[in-house]
Amino acid sequence: MAAEGDVVPSETEVEQAAAVAVARPPPPQMHKLERRWTFWFDNQSKPKQGAAWGSSLKKIYTFDTVEDFWCLYDQIFQPSKFTANADIHCFKDGIEPKWEDPQCANGGKWSAISSRKSNLDSMWLETLMALIGEQFDESDEICGVVASVRQRQDKLALWTRTASNEAVQTSIGRKWKEIIDVTDKIQYTAHDDSRRDKSSRSGRYSV
Repeated sequence: MAAEGDVVPSETEVEQAAAVAVARPPPPQMHKLERRWTFWFDNQSKPKQGAAWGSSLKKIYTFDTVEDFWCLYDQIFQPSKFTANADIHCFKDGIEPKWEDPQCANGGKWSAISSRKSNLDSMWLETLMALIGEQFDESDEICGVVASVRQRQDKLALWTRTASNEAVQTSIGRKWKEIIDVTDKIQYTAHDDSRRDKSSRSGRYSV
């Protein structure tokens, strides 16, 4: 993986690293998760001219055991292992981290900002463990999480399915704030609102 100051690794390099990470004899008993999850990677550093958003998004590895999760996380999927302009995603299997996906189309996202890589790593890991451990009461409403590694300010975003349901979204937002140990207000933005006004910084809900 990339060291400090290196270029962002290619999607193929990340995919190969994931295959190596889980290529070990299975333990006597694997601990199954409630559902399958998929890691995705997006290299935002060199978008091709005229390319559609998401064209560089790459499905890396789908896992359904505790053991595979820790192998992938420990060896690859920590935000601090990536340089700026990398997006790493963990979404429920069968859902693509795109606005156009049917499970995401009517949804939105809670966003939290991190100014330090160590904070982003912690927030990312706590969120992942809450997702795969089904800690949210509204777990069926959640699509996945995205860590965006940037030069100045990193961001974590929790994607959900139904932006119009304020009660559910605020419940998820409050729970997520507890999980990532954030005291500042966080905002929820509907994907439809972002499509209409990409420059808008105001959210639909806040907690």
